[in-house]
Amino acid sequence: MTIRSRKADHIDICLKERVAPDHCYWDDVKLVHNAMPEIDMDDIDMTADVLGKKLAFPMVVTAITGGFPGAKKINSNIAEACAELGIGMGVGSERAGVRGVDPETYSVIKDFDVPLVIGNIGAPQLVKQKSGEPFTDEMVKAAADLIDADYIAVHLNFLQEVIQPEGDRCGAGIRDRIRDLALRYPIIVKETGAGIDRYTAERLKGIGVRGLDIAGMGGTSFSAVEMYRASMIGDDTLAEMGNTFFDWGIPAPAALAECRASRLPLIASGGILDGTHVPRPWPWARRPQASRMRCSGKRRSPRTPSRRSSCFSERSCGRR
Repeated sequence: MTIRSRKADHIDICLKERVAPDHCYWDDVKLVHNAMPEIDMDDIDMTADVLGKKLAFPMVVTAITGGFPGAKKINSNIAEACAELGIGMGVGSERAGVRGVDPETYSVIKDFDVPLVIGNIGAPQLVKQKSGEPFTDEMVKAAADLIDADYIAVHLNFLQEVIQPEGDRCGAGIRDRIRDLALRYPIIVKETGAGIDRYTAERLKGIGVRGLDIAGMGGTSFSAVEMYRASMIGDDTLAEMGNTFFDWGIPAPAALAECRASRLPLIASGGILDGTHVPRPWPWARRPQASRMRCSGKRRSPRTPSRRSSCFSERSCGRR
């Protein structure tokens, strides 16, 4: 299967199927009301320095797509919104673009004044695989140049690759390879939905990595995405593996707490649905269920690759 069709599959599955755990772990985070805030609301400044770039709000739309014709419109829309709002943006895996597959689906981001641009290289592609030779330093530079990236994110998507029918499954030597790249380029490291633990964060801290995107469990599960793809081609073994690891990982809030000890800049992706998702009030102050735009229908089992969950309404509950 070509890279182009695989990228299209990922978007289609995320739109049509449930690809996130039943529980969003940010819902476990509660904020206590301050009845006497000694501050003038007009003095509140939401601007933030994120990885050395000034953003109007501390938010980054992290990697979504690229590498197939429909991705150009998606990335264009996202880049336009990020430029207007003054927030950061990452692109999907640039392996396709570097190899000449629809590079304009990535480079379209350069048409907009996005204040923080993050490129994307999969960690498995940095070491030798059965499928071919690893990315060279020159290819990493090409990925950065393709979008005028401020940083390149190395994606630790090994769990996805293990389940992906075309996956690259060797991780031997990846820390040394990241260290070598970090000597030449501004590198951050990102998980893809299963979270980063303290031990891994500490191992990355001393090799020149500029920051971490913890990307914990609670948002899109790429084990689930690849489960559906394996089911589509009749690979029952990989589909069952994806089913087993559907909700595997470190919950995003726990991964954030784990990685704070590294003292590296952190991006806390993993299950945030909107700008008001994380700062929830204490339970007794919650709004009624109906007003939270969450579905009330009973879900089918999340472990059924061939069927779409019945819980989605036109305004989805977001647990994909």
